Amino acid sequence: MQSLAHIALLVRDYDEAIRFYVDLLGFELLQDTEQPQQHKRWVVVKPPGPGPGCSLLLARAVGDVQLACVGNQSGGRVFLFLQTDDFERDYRRYCAAGVRFVRAPAEHDYGKVAVFEDLYGNRWDLLQYRS
Repeated sequence: MQSLAHIALLVRDYDEAIRFYVDLLGFELLQDTEQPQQHKRWVVVKPPGPGPGCSLLLARAVGDVQLACVGNQSGGRVFLFLQTDDFERDYRRYCAAGVRFVRAPAEHDYGKVAVFEDLYGNRWDLLQYRS
């Protein structure tokens, strides 16, 4: 059996990314470990909720190529999909926290969705599937 453990997300700065994902979005900080021999930190966050699920490895960009990809890891398309059990609660909370939505909530046959950007411009779907 296999599952995704982490998705690496390029960030400019560890601490500003932690503030966005933990303080604004309410993610849990699972790990923040210095790795001095590699001049980096191992920073892992995940949405709140039961089970391990897939988490984000916040990877500080190094060099011009990686820095150019910060905020555009998917060429401007929605990159990550954040599923919620209460769309209205999370949408209101994110709006109040200043999260920038670039597509208003919409109802579809599969559920409700709105598109927001993280602090770097990566696009996310906030999504609640119909039961």
